[in-house]
Amino acid sequence: MPTIKVTDIAYGRLRAPDLDVMEEFLTDFGMVRAARTANALYMRGTDPAHHIHVTELGAPAFVGLAWYAASEEDLHRLAKLPGASPVEAIDEPGGGRRVRLTEPNGYRIEVVHGIERLAPIPVPRQPLNFGDEPLKRAGELMRLKRGPAHVKRIGHGVMGSPDLRRTVAWFRDTLGLVCSDDVYVGTKDNIIGSFNRCDRGQDYVDHHVFFCMQHEKTGLNHLSFEVQDVDDVFLGHEHLRQKGKYEHMWGLGRHLLGSQIYDYWADPWGRTHEHWTDTDRVNIEAGSNLWSAEEGLVSQWGERPPEKMLNRICA
Repeated sequence: MPTIKVTDIAYGRLRAPDLDVMEEFLTDFGMVRAARTANALYMRGTDPAHHIHVTELGAPAFVGLAWYAASEEDLHRLAKLPGASPVEAIDEPGGGRRVRLTEPNGYRIEVVHGIERLAPIPVPRQPLNFGDEPLKRAGELMRLKRGPAHVKRIGHGVMGSPDLRRTVAWFRDTLGLVCSDDVYVGTKDNIIGSFNRCDRGQDYVDHHVFFCMQHEKTGLNHLSFEVQDVDDVFLGHEHLRQKGKYEHMWGLGRHLLGSQIYDYWADPWGRTHEHWTDTDRVNIEAGSNLWSAEEGLVSQWGERPPEKMLNRICA
């Protein structure tokens, strides 16, 4: 049995030497400032989470990932683990309480509870006409407003590790994540990628909230964020492209495992951030699957991932 079962990912935490530059990128990416101090930037989406992205002032680095606990009692369970911090008040915007842990690669894992919730930011959308519902927008012309995508929430984090099995076992044993799909090369015991979701019983959750890839480097491959719809993916792509100063990493396309329509961009220090919409949602009854890399790590449409996307691991 796992120590606890987290309910979702809460935020990613990075470091950057210039918070102004980072805020400009994240605003162009489609987030909104929730708070900023002399030493850190907190960005939110349109959903009620106080923040979904934290950037501390400092040399460029991936600090770690944060996860929501179902209760404060779960925090106390985690605090009994070797190397865990006590349950502590979070001295940052949004408040709440947390326990800090260290995963096998040395990155910080925060498990949080009671962080302030904010009013959602409304995003007006027009209905879409489809083949079986051709009159959803009868008499109404589609007119999209140009600008950044509208990021709703954080969806998942992806890490590289030289010891995938140990890393994945820690996340499953400590945080209660369960396997959606494992991917192998050659023999079926040679796992090179693992998609994991939250275990919320019969409730439907994202196909994966954490993906780990076997890699000689250790660190962050990307942070992933849901946007409003497919138009938002394309609008966000066009907005970032027109800025002319951000590196496009991969996309557009639709994954096979998870099924998201995706688009990937790097921040000014090379850390990849993903826009996506329309993921698979499954519950505990979906079980787990094993795929060969040739079958599983493909796009249903779109180009294969470039080498820079596969090898961009930021420590």
